[in-house]
Amino acid sequence: MTTLQAPYSALGVLARCRALVDPALREAVGRMHPWVAEMAAYSFGWCEVGGAPATAPGGKGVRQALAVLGAEAAGADGRAGVPAAVAVELVHAFSLLHDDIMDGDATRRRRPAVWKAYGTGPAVLAGDALFALAVETLAAAPRGAGAVRLLSAALTDLVRGQADDLLFATRPYTGPERVTPEEYRSMADGKTGALLGCAAALGALLGGAPDSTVGTLDRAGRRLGVAFQLVDDVLGIWGDPAVTGKPVGGDLRERRKTYPVLAALGSPAARGLPELLDAPGRAEETAALIEAAGGRTAALAEARAHTTAARAELARAPLAAEAAGQLLGLLDHLLDRVL
Repeated sequence: MTTLQAPYSALGVLARCRALVDPALREAVGRMHPWVAEMAAYSFGWCEVGGAPATAPGGKGVRQALAVLGAEAAGADGRAGVPAAVAVELVHAFSLLHDDIMDGDATRRRRPAVWKAYGTGPAVLAGDALFALAVETLAAAPRGAGAVRLLSAALTDLVRGQADDLLFATRPYTGPERVTPEEYRSMADGKTGALLGCAAALGALLGGAPDSTVGTLDRAGRRLGVAFQLVDDVLGIWGDPAVTGKPVGGDLRERRKTYPVLAALGSPAARGLPELLDAPGRAEETAALIEAAGGRTAALAEARAHTTAARAELARAPLAAEAAGQLLGLLDHLLDRVL
């Protein structure tokens, strides 16, 4: 049982972990074919098309931080988790490259997506290369065989979740074929939770943690991932594009069955919502009705429930107190993005 301390600064934790992981991540990308390495570097915000250096907006670094903190929570030096952090960051980049192609998203972090900047074929190739490099990185680490097995299982769940998310868009908003909140939770657990849970578990595994602790961190990370997806759902409808890098109402136009939509459809106040959701060009009006029907409130309440469950998982494990406190800081940071 871990006595959890007051949360640390999430931004400080993320910055510390990025500084630890970034040299190894750049070294790994540098081993790729030069053209593929350029596309990878572009996706990370390190360069422009053609290779000129850039400092473009990058990701939050939550997954790599979870890997480092997973190792530290097991009582190891954070450097033990760096191969796991590099691997999950590479896999995350691979998934984003393919996601943008599948969803037809032309921008990522306020820049042209890789497939728009380089072409669809090259972007698929770059994604495949990132995935292969992630496996190679983990296989070379201590306890690498077990780490690769853990990553493979997480990727199976990620693909399942992504497949469900794509299929949800083809299903109606009402009637017996509608998407249920339970189906949504299962989808989010795979699409987003699997890799976050895997990140924390891989760090713990490479840090020498017993299987029970590895499993606990995996479950906590999955809960965190569902909360992360719920918050992204809220930002996808009501977020500021200047901050999120996503177009206003993009999720609504793509008929995504996000949690605010599903929760609102279950409310008596949602009269006329299915018709609005099927009407292109009325995203602002649709978002207002979803909020009035309680969709935003319900999504945030669900996110809080999953962060609470993640806290409970962390409290059950014999974790190093400082690392556990920093993990808590990341939990709170998720909700801070929308409160």
